[in-house]
Amino acid sequence: MSSDDAYSSFLDQANQDTGASKSSASAKTATTKSVDTEVPAGLLSVEQYYTSEADEPFEPVSLQWDGQNMPSENEFAKLIGHGAEVTTMTTKEFDPREQYKEVLQAVGNAGEGKSSIFRVGHGKTRVEYYVVGLDKGKGRVVGMKAKAVES
Repeated sequence: MSSDDAYSSFLDQANQDTGASKSSASAKTATTKSVDTEVPAGLLSVEQYYTSEADEPFEPVSLQWDGQNMPSENEFAKLIGHGAEVTTMTTKEFDPREQYKEVLQAVGNAGEGKSSIFRVGHGKTRVEYYVVGLDKGKGRVVGMKAKAVES
């Protein structure tokens, strides 16, 4: 009987939560602001994933913007609350295989037909892609974003 108790005690100790997985997961999460105003309905119906080592879904973006033109890289970094690397990309660079047509079309419909693509770096391997357009009538930048892991 004592060997059963000892084995049970061993299993209990081996299966205790050390908390290590929680702290490492939260340290790797990249967060930027993506919604602070009403999201256009057409963006809520998009169900597509960005293909990378993480295969994350596209999420709606709707941010207040008083400018008459799309924000610059620096302005966009401030808009999303990011203090590091933000660069623009062409549609061809973002979607060389033309697999994100649904996302590009939804963003074009939600904005004024033209979209911009921002690549937001989070360290060496984590990035976010923002595909956004300008909705001057409602004073906002609208679109979709996806997280990616690129090593």
